[in-house]
Amino acid sequence: MTDAHDALIDVLVVGAGPAGLAAARAAASHGAQVALVDLQARAGGQVWRPDVQRGIAPGLHRALAELERGVPVQWHLATQAFASAPGRLLIEQEQGLHELRYRSLVLATGARELLLPFPGWTLPGASGAGALQALVKQGWPIAGRRVLVAGSGPLLLAAAATLRAHGAQVLAICEQAPAASVRGFAVRLWRWPAKLAQAAALRTRLAGVPYRCGAWVRAAYGERKVSEVEIETARGLERIACDQLAVGYGLVPNLELARQLGCATVPHGRHAAVRVDARQATSVAGVYAAGEACGIGGIDCARIEGAIAGHHAAGFDDAARALYPRRQRARGFAALLPAHFTVRDEVRACATADTLVCRCEDVPLARLQGWADARAAKLATRCGMGSCQGRICGAALAELNAYPVSSDSAAGASLMRPPLFPTRLAELAQAGFSPADASASVASTSIASQGSTS
Repeated sequence: MTDAHDALIDVLVVGAGPAGLAAARAAASHGAQVALVDLQARAGGQVWRPDVQRGIAPGLHRALAELERGVPVQWHLATQAFASAPGRLLIEQEQGLHELRYRSLVLATGARELLLPFPGWTLPGASGAGALQALVKQGWPIAGRRVLVAGSGPLLLAAAATLRAHGAQVLAICEQAPAASVRGFAVRLWRWPAKLAQAAALRTRLAGVPYRCGAWVRAAYGERKVSEVEIETARGLERIACDQLAVGYGLVPNLELARQLGCATVPHGRHAAVRVDARQATSVAGVYAAGEACGIGGIDCARIEGAIAGHHAAGFDDAARALYPRRQRARGFAALLPAHFTVRDEVRACATADTLVCRCEDVPLARLQGWADARAAKLATRCGMGSCQGRICGAALAELNAYPVSSDSAAGASLMRPPLFPTRLAELAQAGFSPADASASVASTSIASQGSTS
C-alpha cells in the first residue's frame, strides 16, 4: 500500500467491499492509476468483513489476490470520505485531512441495515442483526449467550450462522414474511444455483434452529438489558427469554456521498437508490456507481456492477459491455428480494407514541408527528442531528412513511452538506471551514470553502 499523494488519480473508488474491489481491479487491469478509500481498517465491506476466529473469507482472499496481480493500487483504509465536489474528494485520516483529485469516481458505498423502532429496541442487548454479526466477527464475546434473531430477508440466516459458529445459542430465527412468500422465494432459487447452494449450506449450519415465518418482534423487556422478547405469530403473542436480541429488516443504500455530489436518485421501495444508466454512470459526469448504492442486490450484483463501472471509468467500454448479460441475471435475483420480503404493515405499527425513534437525541414518535416535512421535524425536535446524522432514524421514518424519501437530486444535495460525518473542530479549521459558508452549494463551491452543518 502506498501513501497518499497529490497526483491526479485516473479512477478513485470509494468503498472496498465486493463492488469497490471489482471496480478497482477492472480499472487497474487497463493500466489506470487507481485509488481505493474505505472507512474500515481492512478491505471486504460488511459481507467479507474479516473474522477474528475464522480469518478472511475465500471471496475476499481471491479478490485481493486478483487486485495484486494488476497495477499497484493506492490504498486509503481507515479513511473517512469527508466532503466532495466534482473532481475532488476530501478525506479524513488519522494524520488529518487530505484532498484527492480524480478523473473518474466510482461510488461503491454499499448499504446499511434497516432498523425499525419497537418498544424496548433501545435497551442494551438489542441490536441490528447485521450489527451483531459485525461485532462478533471482530471479537465481541457471544459464546453461551441466548440470542433471538428476527426481522426479514436472507441476511438473517447469515447473521445467525455467524453467531452460532462463535458459540451463541440461537433460540430461533423469526422471519416476518409469511411462509407462503418465503416458499415462493425458495422455489425460484433454482435459476441461481450458487444462491441455492448457499442457502442450503446455511440451513445445514443452522440445523435444529427453528425458522419461524410470519413472526415478528412486538417489544423487548428488561430492567437494565434485554431479558425477554414479545413476538407476534399467527397463534398470537408469545414471550421468549433471551440474553441478546438481533433484529434487522434488510438493507437500505448509503447515498450520502452520491447526494452531496448531486447524483440523481430513483425510488427504491420506500427509500431511494442512485440512478445509473447501462454504463453504471450517474447523472453527474465522470461519476459512476455500483452495487447496493444502486439498489439492494447482493454480492453477485455488486461484483459485476463494480467491474462494469471500473471498465467504463477507465475508458474501456468493450470490456464493460461484455459483462452486461451477467448483470441482468444478477439483477433478476435482486428483484426477488422486495417481492418476497416486503415489510408488513403490522411491523411498521409496532412503535408506540412514546417509543424513541431518534436514539441519538431521545426523540419519541409522538414528537415527530404533525410537521410539514422532515426538515421541519428536524428543526423542531433535533431528530437526525445526533451522531448518526439521521442514518438510522431517517430510514426508519421513511419506512414508516412518516416522511417519504425524496428522489429530487437538488433537495438531496441540500440535505447532505459537508461534513458527511461528525469530525474534530481542528480538522474543520484545517480545511478552512466557516459557519458562514454553511449554506453554500456543495456542487458549485470548492471543498475548502464548504460550511458545516448538523
